Amino acid sequence: MILTGDYHTHTPYSHGKNTVLENAEAAKRLGIGEIGITDHGFNHIIFGLRRRKLAALRAECTAAEKATGVKVLMGMESNLISLDGDTDMKESDFRYFDLYLCGIHEVLRYKSFKDFGWLSVKNYATYKTGKKPSDKLYANTTKAYINAVKKNPIDALTHINFRCSCDLAEVAKCCADYGTYIEINTKKYHVTAEELSVMADVGARFIIDSDAHSADRVGDTAIAEKLLGQAGIPLDRIDNIEGRKPHFRFAEYKLRHC
Repeated sequence: MILTGDYHTHTPYSHGKNTVLENAEAAKRLGIGEIGITDHGFNHIIFGLRRRKLAALRAECTAAEKATGVKVLMGMESNLISLDGDTDMKESDFRYFDLYLCGIHEVLRYKSFKDFGWLSVKNYATYKTGKKPSDKLYANTTKAYINAVKKNPIDALTHINFRCSCDLAEVAKCCADYGTYIEINTKKYHVTAEELSVMADVGARFIIDSDAHSADRVGDTAIAEKLLGQAGIPLDRIDNIEGRKPHFRFAEYKLRHC
């Protein structure tokens, strides 16, 4: 399976090992026509992208595209920082970026202590202990994802349900309604084949991303191929394979509003 574009890769601007150019060169060797450079969002305390480095990152993306012929999209894997759906990509940041991904992570500056408690502490503690999430935690995580999709022109939710739990059908239905993709992340297992089927049944569309933190993982599809084979989802529901390119809502939003 060859990706049309791998839209989730990291560089030393967060905690990836290889440069923008090296990621783009890896994509070129695999016949991948587009690549997203999507380092962690500003509120990640340890690995977050810094606004003062945005011009340098853009220059590297432009140079890598010129050197390789691969379209290099400058994006960010933003962090969900509140139950109300706020992320650490502000509207004033939109002009710098081509891609808008969003996920739940730890070690962040949250909007409030309450948000920190529900999105980080309670989800991580539940994950580490292997306990079933409480109904309130499940509902709050679901609400946060849905609010984020409604409030922001997010292109894709990354590794949904990794170290957290939500109502995947409800979140996927919202994504389908608003034009946000569900990412099938091939760095880690974050959903089961059955859960993929549930999301497909409510109309979600998907992209496969490597979440590569080193250039040798760019374009990796192994986990996705295994899950898709088990789930039996038609491949025409995946919008970055077989020559298809995703219809990203962020670019459309910027054309209308920025």
